[in-house]
Amino acid sequence: QVRLVESGGGLVQVGDSVRLSCAASGRSFSSGSMAWFRQAPDKEREFVGVVWTAGTTNTYYSDSVKGRRFLISRNSDANALYLQMNNVKAEDTAVYYCAADSQGRLSTTANEYTYWGQGTQVTVSS
Repeated sequence: QVRLVESGGGLVQVGDSVRLSCAASGRSFSSGSMAWFRQAPDKEREFVGVVWTAGTTNTYYSDSVKGRRFLISRNSDANALYLQMNNVKAEDTAVYYCAADSQGRLSTTANEYTYWGQGTQVTVSS
C-alpha cells in the first residue's frame, strides 16, 4: 500500500522560512513524479511545483512561485519530497499536499497524480 505523509506545516510569521516534508512508502518514485499542490480556503487546488525523472531529474514551478522563494527537492531514493519555502507571505496560507505518480513527466494537473497525502496546513500570520 502506497502512503504519502506530509509534515512540517504550522503557524508561521510573514517572512519566516518553512520546510515541508513528504515521506513516501510502499513504492519508489525514483523514475516517477512527485509534486506539491496547495489549496487555500474557498479556492481550487493549485499546483506549486514538481520534480520528475525522465533520464535526468528535473523541476518545474508554477508561475505564482517561480523565481520566488520556493525550492522543491527529493532525496536520492525518491521516497522523500521537500518544499523549502522562504520569506513566506500571507497568500501562502493553504493546505499543502504531496502528490506522486509512477510516470516521470512534467504534470501540473492534479488528476494526473495517482497518490496523495492527507495535507499539512501552513498558516502565515502577519
